Amino acid sequence: MFFTIPTLMTWTRIVAIPLIVGVFYLPLDPATRNLIATVMFVVFALTDWLDGFLARKLNQTSAFGAFLDPVADKFLVCASLLVLVNLGRADVFVALIIIGREIAISALREWMAQIGASRSVAVHMLGKVKTTVQMVAIPFLLFDGLLFGVIDTSQWGYVLIWLAAVLTVWSMVYYLQKALPEIRARVK
Repeated sequence: MFFTIPTLMTWTRIVAIPLIVGVFYLPLDPATRNLIATVMFVVFALTDWLDGFLARKLNQTSAFGAFLDPVADKFLVCASLLVLVNLGRADVFVALIIIGREIAISALREWMAQIGASRSVAVHMLGKVKTTVQMVAIPFLLFDGLLFGVIDTSQWGYVLIWLAAVLTVWSMVYYLQKALPEIRARVK
């Protein structure tokens, strides 16, 4: 189902990437660029929850949607991390950890699916917590200022993105441990 409402919402996350990046090339003052990029990221990130909800509610789940949804999430997070590294708001090391994990776990899931063992690397709550922390940290770092005149989003974003990196490694280790019996059985 290529043109269902949930799938179109998933596509918006992919379309959002050049829009969020492009904001930083507009001839606006930095605070305005930061605000626009933050609002865009939050709105598009919320479609991740909404498209899944609608797919179930409208009975419009599909194999294509199940494939595209995590791909769109990973593209949005990775592109935003690259923007933040370019702006000097996130460490390259954090971006490498998060992006590297996404590539490694995606490859592991693909391999597990090919050998009929995809259940061993099914989505776990730890991965969901990691994603949630990322989705809070990134807009804090994009905003890069005082929220409500009180919350220093740079400092909180910095702490949260490092927490996301720790959770990223932890979830990767978890998924690798779950896949290890299948890996051992295939490598013999």
